[in-house]
Amino acid sequence: MLSAVTNLGREDVTGQVNFNSHMDAVVAMAVRLVNTLTAGESRGQGYAPPDGPDLARAATAVLRAVSPNTDDLSQREATQLAEFAQAFRAVFAAVASGDLDAAAHLVNRLLAVTGAHPWLDRHDGEPWHLHFQGAQDSAVTGWAAGCATGLAVVLGSDLHSRLGVCTAPHCDRVYVDTSRNGTRRFCSTSCQNRVKTAAFRARHA
Repeated sequence: MLSAVTNLGREDVTGQVNFNSHMDAVVAMAVRLVNTLTAGESRGQGYAPPDGPDLARAATAVLRAVSPNTDDLSQREATQLAEFAQAFRAVFAAVASGDLDAAAHLVNRLLAVTGAHPWLDRHDGEPWHLHFQGAQDSAVTGWAAGCATGLAVVLGSDLHSRLGVCTAPHCDRVYVDTSRNGTRRFCSTSCQNRVKTAAFRARHA
């Protein structure tokens, strides 16, 4: 993780852009949080995020997908995480609309709110690497601080346009474009296929 900034944007042998293993993880977490915990549209249908007890279970599952030892989140913690997810969505939306200044201000606010700061940690047999834990020692604030820092690193590079919002009709899920040519427009192959199918039918109508 020490190379989080110096390796940002290098391409591997497959031609994919790799921000860095840890930055990949926290930016990907921001995507998962937005797409799971914020309302809107998904793959052609309206999307309502989980609420009530389901919200706590869903939020916990998102974190456990990356950090299996995460404790069950309380309702309050899950609600807080959903609020951070909404803020992350605003960052993606600002970048997608071409308003990088607004995106940067939003991320700066998130960095301040979470108290994000770098510190070295070593766990699970890994070498020393950077974390960006927040001011409070909690999974929610810690992940929010990490996501905010990851977004800050991406925005502070020439790869900020890799943050996107799906352009398929009736879908507003977000994504990070790691392709070589940076031409991704959809959150999933499902949305890409929907658009291709609609275009095919229009041509043959």
